[in-house]
Amino acid sequence: MADFKMEAAKAAIKLIQPGQTIGLGAGTTIANLVLLIAAESGLAGSLTLVSSSFKTTALMREHGLNVQSIAFTKSPAIYFDGCDQFDRELNALKSGGGIHTSEKILASMADEFILLGDAAKFVDRLDATYPLVIEVLPAALSLMTERLSGYFPDTKISTRMSDKKDGAAISDNGNLLLDVYFTQLPALNELNVLVKMIPGVVEHSLFYRMAVKGIIAGAEGIKVITPAR
Repeated sequence: MADFKMEAAKAAIKLIQPGQTIGLGAGTTIANLVLLIAAESGLAGSLTLVSSSFKTTALMREHGLNVQSIAFTKSPAIYFDGCDQFDRELNALKSGGGIHTSEKILASMADEFILLGDAAKFVDRLDATYPLVIEVLPAALSLMTERLSGYFPDTKISTRMSDKKDGAAISDNGNLLLDVYFTQLPALNELNVLVKMIPGVVEHSLFYRMAVKGIIAGAEGIKVITPAR
């Protein structure tokens, strides 16, 4: 059976030029891309790599790649990342890892933000399969829950809990993560702005019209999606 995530990574590496600064997110497809970069010694030695993910950073260091901190990075040529789901307009939900704040920073810094994934991640329109994840300051937890319940009465809101310790999961920035489950997603442009305007929000996991290209690997081969905007 074909490894579609590896096929997507193979398509992505063709876009990388020697000497570039490249941003990488998290997930299996990105890990495959790291391995492909490391295998091309001529290319690998010329690149500066930066990641929003602790695991990806550790993998890059393990393979001796040149890794730079986000804080010292200016403009990556490309930021590659996967997601839980993305649509024809390249709106994406990145709900699993809880590192969407760092991911959005890199996506915003890059000249191009390109989504990678297998065909199962691609839908015509985003739906409510995955939660919207909100990174929130601990002091704003009650306010967030109250405001969200008022704006979206049919939602289920829960503080993400750790499966490795007793208590809440804590983001890389020392904040809480709220998982917001909708019965039906609101209009994305409204959702994007409304949540951000609640005091105490650090960032949410809807990537609204940020990507410029999507690379999908599936049974029909590689497809490149560009939004009709």
